[in-house]
Amino acid sequence: MTHAVKAPDSGAKNPKSLYGGTSSRRITVRDIAAAKERGEKWPMLTAYDAMTASVFDEAGIPVMLVGDSMGNCHLGYESTVPVTMDEITLLSAAVVRGTRRALVVGDLPFGSYQEGPVQALRSATRLVKEAGVGAVKLEGGERSAHQIELLVQAGIPVMAHIGLTPQSVNAYGGYPVQGRGEEAAAQLLRDAKAVQDAGAFAVVLELVPAELAAEVTRVLHIPTVGIGAGAECDAQVLVWTDMAGMTDGRVPRFVKQYARLREALGDAAKAFAEDVVGGAYPAEEHSFH
Repeated sequence: MTHAVKAPDSGAKNPKSLYGGTSSRRITVRDIAAAKERGEKWPMLTAYDAMTASVFDEAGIPVMLVGDSMGNCHLGYESTVPVTMDEITLLSAAVVRGTRRALVVGDLPFGSYQEGPVQALRSATRLVKEAGVGAVKLEGGERSAHQIELLVQAGIPVMAHIGLTPQSVNAYGGYPVQGRGEEAAAQLLRDAKAVQDAGAFAVVLELVPAELAAEVTRVLHIPTVGIGAGAECDAQVLVWTDMAGMTDGRVPRFVKQYARLREALGDAAKAFAEDVVGGAYPAEEHSFH
């Protein structure tokens, strides 16, 4: 079933709301912090090109992630691991150009920050200078705390990512739920506190038991962004091709599909092809004399 998209409510009680607010300026990390204080939940979607980003921006999506998920759903890779800084930078710049209000967060791909803080700063600086993103995201809790700390000291806002970290797919041997069991839950809490202490302005919790994600959300003063982490997170993010029904085949359990764009796009392509083959297109109104 296709669900109608609800437009932002211009009569929202708080004009500064991330979704539904009336302010047209770029959203910043200070707005994200204020939303946490208000107890306001907000949505985040991935985006990889200017046209799609402009649609989401007009719909009122306040934060867009140019995720390394582009590897799977945009570039045809089997995982996020092959994604390069050149690819992330190119597509991040396109998303920035396609938006006016949203905070654009660029992912640091695998191999662009693992060597240490200096490499992380070099990579993040490139995304900020060349692509114009307002923040960057990197994976890892305690192991990435030094990278986060240096980036924040340099004036680059950082969104952390813990729980399932897709760049570690080869180590995990798949995409298992993280934080199950007493020891694993304790480590995830340590990771969450470590990225907060390092200066991250928000943290993504991916494939984490809902009860554990709720505890992390209560403990932290920075927002949590859930993806497969239950309803108690401060925000929720989905890969847009999953959300809109563009993904081929089975989607993860936590995904709710709000449209069937793959089916609609396929129908449009078939209709065009049949018109061309049958001579119905171009018609007189499509021709010049």
